[in-house]
Amino acid sequence: MEKRNDGTWPGLADEVVAILRCTSCQGNLEQQSGGMKCLQCGHLFPLVDGVMRFVDAQEYAGSFGFQWLKHDRTQLDDETSRRSELDFTEKTGLTREDLRGKLVLDVGCGMGRYAEVVTRWGARVVGIDLSRAVEAAARNLKEREAFVLQADVFHLPFAPESFDLIYSLGVLHHTPSCEQAFKKLPGLLKPGGRIAIWLYSAYNPWYRASDFYRKYTKTMKPQTLHRLCSVAVPLYHIHNFLRKVPLVGRPTSGVLRMMIPMSFDTDPRWRVLDTFDWYSPYYQSKHTYEEVFRSFESCGLQDLHVAQVPISVQGVRPDGPVFHTEKPEEAVERCVG
Repeated sequence: MEKRNDGTWPGLADEVVAILRCTSCQGNLEQQSGGMKCLQCGHLFPLVDGVMRFVDAQEYAGSFGFQWLKHDRTQLDDETSRRSELDFTEKTGLTREDLRGKLVLDVGCGMGRYAEVVTRWGARVVGIDLSRAVEAAARNLKEREAFVLQADVFHLPFAPESFDLIYSLGVLHHTPSCEQAFKKLPGLLKPGGRIAIWLYSAYNPWYRASDFYRKYTKTMKPQTLHRLCSVAVPLYHIHNFLRKVPLVGRPTSGVLRMMIPMSFDTDPRWRVLDTFDWYSPYYQSKHTYEEVFRSFESCGLQDLHVAQVPISVQGVRPDGPVFHTEKPEEAVERCVG
């Protein structure tokens, strides 16, 4: 987001500046040359490469900084593909009407693939990410109603009750505590506001071999691991060949798939990216509907529903009557069994 000549930000940024708070004391911030300053404790937050920085380092999210700076446009929708739009719909259950005209928080925006969808649907988006992926997001969203910040989900720089809607897709399970990270979010919703999250499912056993490999891959240099993940390109074709072999081909492919879990996306760029995304994060947890429903309910959220892809749950911060809540066992039966 470009500053005006007078040092202030235009449009959406003015709206965001009004809700920004100091991560140390929750004091109001004022704009200064090169960043923002807390009026209460004097803490300075720098503007670096066009992005406000509310953290000093990427901490445990360094692999995501590498990933999204290298694949900064791989998953962006364009005139030939709407894959991210479809993915967003299936993982949130949200529609254009739910988002149009809303101020939305994207928690873990990466390079901005979902924020691009949401702004295209008419929302105003604030994206936060702990990693340097914010630099790619800022470039990808520079022509949109979007404002990108580098910030930590455990120390978010916003006033309470700031957003109409919050979503976080495939992010919270990469923090040291998924539950505690989630519990930082409902308080930022306006009354009547909605939150939607998607997490890795604990119901499927296919990832167990990869959990063994991840003990080693998560400590590797991202550049080295990315080169290793490029094996997903030829392995995909080996699987396709094996499946055509009579009798033994498909079972052999199945065993190989369990031994070396990888993405089977038909696009080789997505295949390498998704495989790297699985093996590189330092933290990676899996979850059930039962525990996610408990987290939502412990935060006072109501009108709980699931979307198409496990584990996806959305809920509402109440401001009026109590809404129907889908029971977790109903969600499991509908989406898993």
